[in-house]
Formats: sequence, structure tokens, C-alpha cells
Amino acid sequence: MKSAAVVNYAPEKGSVEIREIEKPEIGAEDVLLEVANVGVCGSDLHQWTADHSWPVNYPVVLGHEFGGRIVQVGKDVEGWQEGDRVVSETAAIISKDNPMTRRGLYNLDNTRKGFGYGVNGAMTKYVRVPSRILHHVPDQLPFEQACLTEPCCVAYNAVVKNARIEPGDRVVVLGPGTIGILCAAMARLCGAEVAIVGLPQDAHRLEIAKGYGCEVIIGDAKPWALQRDGLGCDGVIDAAGASITLKIALDIVRPAGWISKVGWGPQPLGFNMDPLVQKNITLQGSFSHNWPIWERVIALLASGQFDVKPIIGGVWPVTEWHQAFEKMHKGEVVKSVLRPV
Repeated sequence: MKSAAVVNYAPEKGSVEIREIEKPEIGAEDVLLEVANVGVCGSDLHQWTADHSWPVNYPVVLGHEFGGRIVQVGKDVEGWQEGDRVVSETAAIISKDNPMTRRGLYNLDNTRKGFGYGVNGAMTKYVRVPSRILHHVPDQLPFEQACLTEPCCVAYNAVVKNARIEPGDRVVVLGPGTIGILCAAMARLCGAEVAIVGLPQDAHRLEIAKGYGCEVIIGDAKPWALQRDGLGCDGVIDAAGASITLKIALDIVRPAGWISKVGWGPQPLGFNMDPLVQKNITLQGSFSHNWPIWERVIALLASGQFDVKPIIGGVWPVTEWHQAFEKMHKGEVVKSVLRPV
């Protein structure tokens, strides 16, 4: 039985197409998930435009933000059954003996392979998932929202775990993509005053951030950062996909402030890092997420405290992946969601 899948088949730009693929075989500790919805991530776009900086196991089915129902359970799987509503983490393959895995930080296991680049992802009808990375989805949380648990976990890690926000802080978020907007919303949930910074072409996405109670800045964020006492904002979340934004972060953050860097930027820096030292700034990288973060985020989504509905720009069948990718690529929508056919 074959299903339509969005496949990245080669490293050249534009090497993505619909292919018919067989239903996966599962192992003893896996489940077979019938995908309900799958989010399109910026990293999916980067593989499509071939400007990514990570190794890809071609050909590979794209998609790592997904949820659905279990339709088959491996013989050694405990605690899960057919019909369960679940979302899956991204760490499809990890080494249980890796020192980071043993610490519970399997997201930092250097042998880790994720869905959508290391193994087949979820932009298709069925996906094989190890049972160790499944999480229950409460009935009141629709899959269109639940499939976005993953980017919300990225934001939670960047804002809650890898920064130190206190209520009343002034925080600047650089980059109004999905992660930037979710980071801004998460910082608001933590009690911060938040400004999100973008370019003129980001106007639509910035408008959505405004709905989360954020100040919107096109251009220079420094006046806002200096408003209180002339020293700078308390923290900066760098969620832009360019290296140069780190220079802006160093400039606008106050002495003894912090920067949480979650955006990738492959370009060499080419600017002076001395302000990091002179201003005694904490610069913290933030990558991925792990089990307790997923449990916490699902609770926030299910309770309605954290609402992802405003960022969803539409739901397309996987066969119309190109339109969904284009709309996100052009910034017409913040987040495209696909559904299998």
C-alpha cells in the first residue's frame, strides 16, 4: 500500500517532489503512526532551497512537526495502544550510551538523527516512530495545533530553560519567523515586556506577534531597549537566521544582561566580540528540547495558556506542499500545516 510523500531526493536546490512510498515496517519498540497533521518548518524550506548546514540522508521524507493516531504497536512496546492520540519528538535515533543521553540531554547526543533529514519524516500518511519519544495529546487539543508542539518546545527551551526572564523584564526578540514569534509569546507568558524586531517585508508576521501583546519594531530596536534607564534591555532572544543579528544583540543588551541564541546563521561573524566581555554578557546557545519540556508544553497548549492558532496560516494536503512552502518562504504566512492524503 503506497502513500504520497514529500521527498527531498538530492542536495541540489529544488530537489523536492511528491513520490509514492510504501507503508513503513516497524520494529519491536516502534509504533506506526497515521499522521493527522504535520507542520512545515524553516528547516524543511532550507532543504528545499539547499541552503541548509546539516547532513541529509537522501532521499528522505520531510517533516518533523507531527501528530496523529497509533495504528500499529511493536511487540515490545508498553504503555501505548492502537487509537492513542500522540505527538512525537524529533530524536528518531539516539545512542543510549552517549554521555549526553545518560544525562537526559539526548537532544545533544552527537550521533542523534532526526526525522526529516536523518530518517523519513511525517509529510506522508504513515511514519515509524520509536515509542520512547511519544507523548499523549489530550482530546481537547486538535492535531492542527498539537503538531506544532515541537516548535513550541524549541521556544520553551530558548526562553525558559536557556534564559533567565523575570516578570517585568524588557526582552527584545530578533527575527519574526515561527520560532521568533513563539519565543516572544513565551516571554510574554513569563511576564516580560517584549519587543519583536523585523524588516519591512515582515509586516504581516509582525502583526501576528502584536496579537500576543508584543511591541513591534521595524528597524532599530535600540531606542526601545534604552527606554527605561539608558543601559539596554534585560535580555535578547536571537531567533533570526543570520549571523549579523548577534552584533545587534550585543549592542542593545544591558551590562550583565543575557542573550539566548536559537537562530542558525552559517555566515562568518566579521565583527568585534569584545562587548561580550566588556559588558559581562551571558551568551547562551539553545538547541532542540527533551522529554520534560514536551510534557510541559503540551500542558500549556491543552490548557489554552499558550495559543498557537494565530500563527497557523492554513492547512494544505501534502500534494499541495509547494504552495504551502512558497507561502511560508515569502512570509505570507507564519506557519503552514499539511495533512496527508
